[in-house]
Amino acid sequence: MLQKMIQGIQCPQSPKLRSVSDCPSSPRRASFLLRLMMVGLTVGGLWSCGSPSSEQSSSSQQELEFWTMQLQPDFTDYFNQLITTFESENPSLTVRWVDVPWNAMESKILTAVSAGTAPDVVNLNPKFASQLASRKAWLVLDPLIDLSIRDRYLPKIWEASTLKSTDGGLTSFGVPWYLTSRVTIYNQSLLKEAGVSNPPKTYLELAQAAKDIKAKTGKYAFFVTFVPTDSAEVLESLVQMGVTLVDDQGKAAFNTPAGKTAFQYWVDLYQQQLLPQEVLTQGHRRAIELYQAGEIALLSSSPEFLKTIATNAQEIAQVSAASSQITGDTGRKNVAVMNLVIPESTDQPKAALDFALFVTNTENQLRFAQTANVLPSTLEGVTQYEASLKTAAPEDSPALLQAREVSASQLADAQVLVPALEDGNVLQRVIYENLQAAMLGEKSVDQALQDAEQAWNDRV
Repeated sequence: MLQKMIQGIQCPQSPKLRSVSDCPSSPRRASFLLRLMMVGLTVGGLWSCGSPSSEQSSSSQQELEFWTMQLQPDFTDYFNQLITTFESENPSLTVRWVDVPWNAMESKILTAVSAGTAPDVVNLNPKFASQLASRKAWLVLDPLIDLSIRDRYLPKIWEASTLKSTDGGLTSFGVPWYLTSRVTIYNQSLLKEAGVSNPPKTYLELAQAAKDIKAKTGKYAFFVTFVPTDSAEVLESLVQMGVTLVDDQGKAAFNTPAGKTAFQYWVDLYQQQLLPQEVLTQGHRRAIELYQAGEIALLSSSPEFLKTIATNAQEIAQVSAASSQITGDTGRKNVAVMNLVIPESTDQPKAALDFALFVTNTENQLRFAQTANVLPSTLEGVTQYEASLKTAAPEDSPALLQAREVSASQLADAQVLVPALEDGNVLQRVIYENLQAAMLGEKSVDQALQDAEQAWNDRV
């Protein structure tokens, strides 16, 4: 079964600091930050790697193998210190850290799990990890973790690494690690020229702002991609508008009045020429290009992208500010989660779990959040992180500090909007393809909904 996944896996979107399509030319650290927010992993070449379970140490020490995604060399010092501290507190254990290129992680972990050579602890994200969780590739954590430990983490963030069990409960397959919550970066000059006094905070306000901006400036309010293999932002917008994507049995649940309203919203914006035509053919990278060129007023991205704007488009950076995510009547906001999972095949489950909980405890999460400019996933970590923002680093602009504050403040309402699904990439594809057909007038909204519903329910 896992071998079939290796042969047939596509590039599902996966949470990270920013989409790969967000990556303009920039310094290495900025490149890392851009890679982390992607909502997609690209399948790389296959490899196999021996795990501690297949190696025999000549000493009495046990070795844990720990895989991360493209965190070297930017954070080598952090992880070396982290591992040294853990080993000093656990003298019988050593940790071998393997950093895997971002675009190769999917294929490498699939190969390792299939071959029985998986590491002991792996840095993934809930969307991809859930595909293997449904095949029982990861250790079930609920019997092993006391509720008092689990309650240290943001509840909605913990839920992101769970699957519904046969009895209707939730089965935990991962421990939350670091987070990112995008904000709306906006061009103050364009909004002022259009007579828009405040950046839109809801989709209803966005539609009105799009009309005003187009009428008074000839430019577009924003760009959002409908390319099936790119950003999941449109899929997330349906949830924010009150759409349930799938029911408890995994069947399509979006062909409803709420689903029709959401589909109609995007169809109307496109047909009223309030979205660039290339939203059907180009990915999120195009949004970045247009914002930096001053051709759109709003950009959904990570706070750290303000640094890239300052490098690539200084004039635009000077008039940029940040506001909260645009959302629907639900008030829900999206968050991207990175987690740690433990392969079922590990022969050291307790040691592996101890290490995963050590990496993700409040102290270590807070240090990493401040080092990497991401967000922690423990309740106390968030409180301490928000307090730390009051002390600005000399190189941090007021706009960047504001964006970080907005991003952190959203965590109370933030969650992974698209549920962990085995075929989540298929769901995005069938919805986007049928939305495109409706936008082009090839189908009615009702027909697009029906066809998307049938395609999802009839998938092999």
